[in-house]
Amino acid sequence: MPEPLQILRSVFGHDKFRGPQEEIVHHVVQGGDALVLMPTGGGKSLCYQIPALCREGLAIVVSPLIALMRDQVETLRQAGVKAAFLNSTLSLPEQREIERAMFTGELDMVYVAPERLSQPRFLDLMERCRLGLFAIDEAHCVSQWGHDFRPDYLQLSILHERFPDVPRIALTATADGPTRKDIVQRLQLEEARQFVSGFDRPNIRYTIVPKRSPLEQLTSFIRSGFAGQSGIVYRMSRAKVEETAAKLCERGFEALPYHAGLDPAIRQRNQDRFLNEEGLVMVATVAFGMGIDKPDVRFVAHLDAPRSLEAYYQETGRAGRDGLPAHAWMAYGFGDVVAMRQMLAANDSDPQRRQIERAKLDALLRYCETTQCRRQILLSYFGEGKGEPCGNCDTCLNPALEWDGSLAAQKALSCIYRTGQRHGMGHLIEVLLGLETEKVCLNGHDKVSTFGIGKDLTSKEWQSVFRQILAQGLMGVDEHGGFHLVEESRPVLKGERKVMLRKDPEAARTRRPKGGTPGMVSAEDEPLWEALRKCRRDLAQRQKVPPYVIFHDSTLLDMVIHRPADLDEMAALDGIGASKLERYGQDFLDVLLSHRK
Repeated sequence: MPEPLQILRSVFGHDKFRGPQEEIVHHVVQGGDALVLMPTGGGKSLCYQIPALCREGLAIVVSPLIALMRDQVETLRQAGVKAAFLNSTLSLPEQREIERAMFTGELDMVYVAPERLSQPRFLDLMERCRLGLFAIDEAHCVSQWGHDFRPDYLQLSILHERFPDVPRIALTATADGPTRKDIVQRLQLEEARQFVSGFDRPNIRYTIVPKRSPLEQLTSFIRSGFAGQSGIVYRMSRAKVEETAAKLCERGFEALPYHAGLDPAIRQRNQDRFLNEEGLVMVATVAFGMGIDKPDVRFVAHLDAPRSLEAYYQETGRAGRDGLPAHAWMAYGFGDVVAMRQMLAANDSDPQRRQIERAKLDALLRYCETTQCRRQILLSYFGEGKGEPCGNCDTCLNPALEWDGSLAAQKALSCIYRTGQRHGMGHLIEVLLGLETEKVCLNGHDKVSTFGIGKDLTSKEWQSVFRQILAQGLMGVDEHGGFHLVEESRPVLKGERKVMLRKDPEAARTRRPKGGTPGMVSAEDEPLWEALRKCRRDLAQRQKVPPYVIFHDSTLLDMVIHRPADLDEMAALDGIGASKLERYGQDFLDVLLSHRK
């Protein structure tokens, strides 16, 4: 049995394990079951890929998406690993050839979808193969409390029942307490050892700005340091995806749409372009992204609030997988809060489910409205304490002011009551400001006691007040957007509850990430950096693979910093294993030598 460290160095080109990788690998190599929670970019894949190469027999990897399978298999093949995938994109003869290679022991790893794995024919095939390991990626998909529930994952308990002696490793980047318990129970991992790594992604900067003109704000954000960089923009609806992609193209960015309503061929083509080309912006619904291994995504932007903190963590985690600086940016506003509160109110599931969904929503809204370090709030949600503020989020870099909004909240709630508990924010603000508009006068609201009592605040300040008291659950909203009082309104109106509010900044300032791209290299080194990227791009185009499959940006950056003078020196760089050194070493060395000072 080869040593894990030897595999790590010779195949993957790394000198040492990161964090708990080594302990996980040794545990699984020795035949133990494991549940691994590790942040995106933390090296989860190596936790099963190295045991797969150390243990005798075939490793079956359960993966939920075709794009993920294809991406990981191509990366493994580049490193000299005998890997394949089985999915619907293959012809029947191609599938039969892979099944033959599984049976004869010619493959180290095979990636399959959960629905294929539970088919009787495939189970019979596995019975006839020598199996060394089962790896269940994106394991949170098994949980109905998770944000990416996949019913096919529920069948995976059959692995333990049919193959009790084959070790299993389940992996995910996102799972709160209820989701984690669900994974253990549904996959029958009660005896498995749990490895929970830190959820912190220190290279990602978190920023939330008040939503005013979202497309203009997004444009300014991208131009602030991300033009020409790969990024993902999330929108809630298909129509907004199409509109945003078109508007970005009008503004000179190369943007592509992605959503479930697109023609499948167009959707696949757009995804392939995003993976294979550099500098594209993918505008997408949440249908895009799970399992995307593209390491050089420099920003993830949300123009609509995500469904939960788990979804936000996973979606923003698609930025900066290579460990280099990246940015998670969100424009968040009153409409987002209304939409989320309305969805919760319309939820007719069982009481336990509604209670969990409400807790998830409250956690997300607290994160959006906080004046504390955002990273501290995010990590505490996943049960991880962080002592000091991070210094790399908007509330650390530009601290938000907090003010006692108890009186303002009382005025807002009183106005809701006096006007009949059926009007929206715009009308209520007109009443509070004492504006004699046609609608105010027609409804007789220029005669109510709350008419004009809010002239101490501006219209924008009242918008902020209503957004925050709705976010805090101090009032309700009906299906038409009308506000009404709730049980939580009572102690505020009676002066028994203090209401602290965040003072929104007048204008959102976006700072460029420290050491981000461009600016990752000095002006003097820029020609070499671009030459190395061109070499990588040309090699990738000839093979029809994404550039990052050849080398990550971090490996190219190492070449710029260390300037290896021969292949031996290049072999010492991180991310260059024996197979890649043999295939590409001389090409990149020629570029380096041609730029010697």
